[in-house]
Amino acid sequence: MIEPAPLIAPLPSGSLTFLLTDIESSTALWEHHESAMHVALARHDALVVEAVERDGGRFLKARGEGDSTFSVFAEPATAL
Repeated sequence: MIEPAPLIAPLPSGSLTFLLTDIESSTALWEHHESAMHVALARHDALVVEAVERDGGRFLKARGEGDSTFSVFAEPATAL
């Protein structure tokens, strides 16, 4: 599991855009392909963190609910 970086800079404020991710049908995938899901989830998290940070967002939390992630952007265009 990827943990968010420690909060060094202040969080964005004002009108924010949130990005939440979740893996579709993950419960069934975990039940039938547990080993592969460990690998897939690690890759998913790495891709999300890379994309969010590259585009100026802040990755805030992994595993809020199941296999979800939560990130925030100061500008809607960068979240897209």
